[in-house]
Formats: sequence, C-alpha cells, structure tokens
Amino acid sequence: MTSIRQTIENRPWVGWLLFLLTVGIVFLLGLLASSIVERRAETTAIAVPEGKFDAFEAVNEEFKDYYPREYQSWLQTADTGFRSMYGGNAMRDMLEEDPRLVVLWAGYAFSKDYSQGRGHSYAVTDIRNSLRTAAPMTPEDGPMPGTCWSCKSPDVPRMMAEIGPEAFYSKKWAALGHEVTNSIGCADCHDPATMNLRISRPGLVEAFERRGEDITKVSHQQMRSLVCAQCHVEYYFKGEGKYLTFPWDKGFTVEQMEEYYDSYAFSDWTHAISKAPMLKAQHPDYELYTMGIHARRDVACADCHMPYKSEGSQKFTDHHIQSPLNNIANSCQVCHREETEEIVASVYAHQQRVVETRIQAEDVIVKAHIEAGAAWEAGATETEMAPVLQLIRQAQWRWDYAAASHGAAFHAPVETLRVLSGAIARGQEARVELSRILSKYGKGLVAMPDISTKEKAQQYIGLDMPKLRAEKDEFLKTIVPEWIRQYESKGAEKSEPVAAQ
Repeated sequence: MTSIRQTIENRPWVGWLLFLLTVGIVFLLGLLASSIVERRAETTAIAVPEGKFDAFEAVNEEFKDYYPREYQSWLQTADTGFRSMYGGNAMRDMLEEDPRLVVLWAGYAFSKDYSQGRGHSYAVTDIRNSLRTAAPMTPEDGPMPGTCWSCKSPDVPRMMAEIGPEAFYSKKWAALGHEVTNSIGCADCHDPATMNLRISRPGLVEAFERRGEDITKVSHQQMRSLVCAQCHVEYYFKGEGKYLTFPWDKGFTVEQMEEYYDSYAFSDWTHAISKAPMLKAQHPDYELYTMGIHARRDVACADCHMPYKSEGSQKFTDHHIQSPLNNIANSCQVCHREETEEIVASVYAHQQRVVETRIQAEDVIVKAHIEAGAAWEAGATETEMAPVLQLIRQAQWRWDYAAASHGAAFHAPVETLRVLSGAIARGQEARVELSRILSKYGKGLVAMPDISTKEKAQQYIGLDMPKLRAEKDEFLKTIVPEWIRQYESKGAEKSEPVAAQ
C-alpha cells in the first residue's frame, strides 16, 4: 500500500490539495467557534441588580438597558401608519364615519367624542384630549371618576398600592391627573422585580374569585391572555364609589351579563331621546375571544398581537402590540400556510359580513329611539312605554356588545352575528309596539331627522360642540401642563415615546 508521503512525492499536486483542504477546515472551524462565542454572548441576559426595581416601577424607560429588544419594540406602539379596512393604529373619528352612533349614545359622553384608539403609547395623551373626560379646571371638578384612569398607565397600580383601590376609584378623574403620566408599558403586565407576567389590577382577580376560580394557578400561556384581559373586557363602575367591576358572575355571554345587570337594575345612563335605561358596553374583547376557534386551540392574545421574534440567537416577545394584519408573517403564517392576500381577504370577508349586519341593527335602533321620543311627545304613559324601553335597552346592549369589541368579527364571527341578529329582532319588536302606541295617540309615520353627518347628528341631540371644544382647549393649555410639572417636580420621569403627542 502506497503511503501518503510516497503519493505526495509521486504527485506533488496532492500535497497542495491536502494543504488547502486543511486550511479550509481550520478556517471554517474558526468561524464556527467565533459564531458560538458571539451567540453565547447574545444569549447572556443583562443582569438586573438586586433591588433595582420595586414592585411598582412605573417609568418605562428604566427598563431599556436590561430589556433592550422588548423596549425598542414597545417604542413602535407610537407608530400610527397602519390602517386596515376597519381598524389599524391610525386615529379615526368613528362618529364622523358613522353618525348614527351620536343618536345611539344621546345623553352619554360617547356622543361627544369617539375615536378609534391609537397604540398603547398614546393611552394617557388620548384620554386627556378626549371630550368625554370634559374639561375639569380643579381636582374636584368634572363628571368623570378616577376609575377612568384604570387601564391607562403603570402609574395606576402604583397609586392603588399607595392609597388603595377604593380610594383611587372614588377620587375625581382630575384629582389624579398629576399622578398618571406614563403610558401603558412594562409594569402593567410584568412584575418589575422579576419580569414575570402578573395581574396588576384587582378587577380581574376579583371577577374570577367571584366565579370561584383562582387565576394564580393558571399556565404561562393562559397568562399571555389574562394580562390583556385586565383591560380589554366589559366592565362598569359599581356603586357610589365607582368601583371597577367586571359583570362576569353569571358568565361571559351577552345574555348572562345582561341578566347580571338586570339583577341590580343597573343602567349607565338614561337615553336623552327615548328615555330608555341604557347599558354601555365597553370593549368585551376577552369575552368574545373565549368564544372563538383560537381560544379553543389555546392560542393566546400575545401569539397574534405580540408574536415571538428572533434577532440573532435571541427569541423574544415583540412588544409592538398591534393588529396581526400588519405582521402576518410572524402572527398568522406561523400556523396558517395561506398566502398573505388570502389571509387578508378572509379576515375582511368576516368583517364585512359583521359590519353590514351591525349597520342594519343601528338603523333599526336609531329609529326606535326617535319613534319613542315621538311617543312621549304624543302623550304615551310610563306603563305603556316600559316594555318598549326594555326592548330598546336589550337591542342596543346586544349591538354595543358586538360593536365595542374591536376584534369581534375575527375572534368570534358566528357569535357576533348571533348577537347582532338578536339586536335587530328586539329593535324591530320595539318599533312594532311603538307603531301601536303612536297610532293610539293619532300619530302616523315619524319623520326621521337628517343625521347624515356627525355635526348634524350632534346638533339634533342638542350638543353645543363649539363650547365643549373651547373648554377642552383651555383645559389642555392650562391644566395638563401643570399636571406634568407637578409629576416631574417629584423627580419622576415621563416615559411616553417621543412620537406620542
């Protein structure tokens, strides 16, 4: 057998080939070693000094050096550049797009101002700017309770820890303005000391406790939805103290929550035209999510709205909380292999069906309110009107339950259409009864007002919009800067992203 040395002596080119192969292998091993060292460095967590954060650190910027990827992606919630067919993160004036809403909410603050929410970065800014919070010029002034701050800032759990939830809720909204400055961020969902997911608001815990459920024993995957459910739920302000309460004692469906409210004879307001005792749905996103296919497959809210992301060897949760339609590759296509165009078309098809049915419900209920107002003017009695007003209450509650849940058309389209069909049926039944009452008092068809624009609808229900806007402008010019000055004078920092305004 010829030795390698003899082979090289007989064929010198073989030696050069072996030499080059050896050099190549050594070079590749060097690259591998370098990559391993680099990736090991990437995966080494930045150690948070013990005691660096207390349990209620509200300033989001404090976390950026220890969780840079999460923090940088959170900053992107200031982006308002995405607009889908019915949603997105751009501010949209919903009253302008659908003036029927003004009449549906006549006598309630939502008839003054209702815009689609922007990203979490704007939570504090947008509630300050909203006409719904009025223009309180003193801490004792203004119609809104402190409860209205509940979901807007990590300063809320900090304040609740200091003064207690009951005291927080019972204060006026303006009395807490100088304390609530940091927009929704880290400490709303994480324990600052450990970064474990946590429930920072008592309302959710209390609601599950009344149902006999202990959410401290749920899985991490379930927590990735429950931290969202602290805020994205139906709730009301209970009693004189305006205690934030979730009406889940009897269940999550529209009928079960209606039964809960009826057992207390609760109403959010009395409608300015029909005089019906009304319920205002907030945003039962979690409730409707639980009735959809994704919840049944154990897909969490964060899987779609905050999907995992990789940079180098780091896998982390993308804190750019947004519509999955703006991040289809990392959200939808992790499970669904359809092309992007197919997925978008499917979502829009569900949304269009729900929106068409929702508008039918709105048309019916608006006419019922106006016809009820005409019946009162004609001389109808409370006894005659009581069953009609109950039907209007039931119809609008069902419409609002579906309409106020931002992702209802996607999360649970079948349940949403069922609820809206119930709204239409009850609205039509109310109109049939009203026609009988009106006929009794010699009235025929009721002429419908021109509510083709937001301005016309607001004028019809008697709102003085120039006065409301002037008062709000004065509030923003004088009171809000003072709130910020007071907060900063305590040595705190304001952590809203620069783009938020």
